[in-house]
Amino acid sequence: MTAVEEAAVTLGTAPACRASGVPRASLYRGRRPAPVVRPRPAPPRALDPVERQEVLDLLHTRFVDQAPGQVHAALLDEGTYVCSPRTMYRLLEAAHEIKERRDQVRRPHYAAPELLATRANEVWSWDITKLLGPAKWTYFYLYVILDIFSRYVVGWMLAPRESATLAERLIAETCAKHDIQPGQLTIHADRGGPMRSKPVALLLADLGVTKTHSRPRVSNDNPFSEAHFRTLKYCPQFPDRFGSIEDGRAFCQSFFRWYNHEHHHSGLGFLQPAVVHFGQAAAVRVHREVVLAAAYVAHPERFVNGPPRPADLPTAVWINPPVKTPARQDAPGTTIVLSDDPQVDPIQEPDDDVRVVMIDRNATLITEPLVSQCH
Repeated sequence: MTAVEEAAVTLGTAPACRASGVPRASLYRGRRPAPVVRPRPAPPRALDPVERQEVLDLLHTRFVDQAPGQVHAALLDEGTYVCSPRTMYRLLEAAHEIKERRDQVRRPHYAAPELLATRANEVWSWDITKLLGPAKWTYFYLYVILDIFSRYVVGWMLAPRESATLAERLIAETCAKHDIQPGQLTIHADRGGPMRSKPVALLLADLGVTKTHSRPRVSNDNPFSEAHFRTLKYCPQFPDRFGSIEDGRAFCQSFFRWYNHEHHHSGLGFLQPAVVHFGQAAAVRVHREVVLAAAYVAHPERFVNGPPRPADLPTAVWINPPVKTPARQDAPGTTIVLSDDPQVDPIQEPDDDVRVVMIDRNATLITEPLVSQCH
């Protein structure tokens, strides 16, 4: 702008602006004198400084815990008028004293649980679901403990009620059956009553098992148990209601036997959970490679993308992975490992209604044509 002003003396304002590419309005605006900022005069009806301080003193002492509207009403009842409630608010705002003065709810911050399983019996997930009983408003409660790496159901129980004592016994007997050592296992659950109960917490502390919980009102922090219950309840043979608790136990016995040893799980590269849980996945994958290689040799023209390969074995399964980038974890196209599942006998219980049942691998009641319809 200084150069334009100097050129305007000899060339004129318009030619100088055109030569320099500066709008004339900008030049004229710069020639204006800076405006003089004068303090705003106090309105004649405004409170003077002494009156303002008197109002603040009232709000700081006698009426320190009352709103301006209540202060104004109380003073009027006493025959005194100092100012309007809006003026009180202005004075408090000028003194930076406008805020919520009541105690506020300070909810704790719940971090998302980040759990990693790289082998079986490292992270278990457990939950309870209702099964409809023979009459309206009657339910049976199914407790299921699931290994998230292999999706193998390590323990289950069908009981007539939801109880922390029953949950404690189920967890204790399941840990003993699978020879869980202190510091080896993490058990994850939601925030239901039995999950957060003191008996369960003390038991896990005694066993050296770490416990974690989902965040409040967040259903996808326990995804493996929720997905498993969907598989259970969408099974073609799942009834609308169970006639008795014995009927429910018979169904669950056959379902869990099929689920663990015959169900080809899409999240495991279509391997069975028992195969992955007991370390047999690598051998099964090698066998599948041989079969696919023979099929490719026989008809290579049918495989446009080259020699087929079975799904890779998973190396990690996460609940809430810490990074957003895709990783090889629990997803279709991944899998895990299995070995021969030793027969596990039911735990004997004198009270039949609260009997804890573990899984065996005997007869399958779900027929082969229905297997493909279960997910």
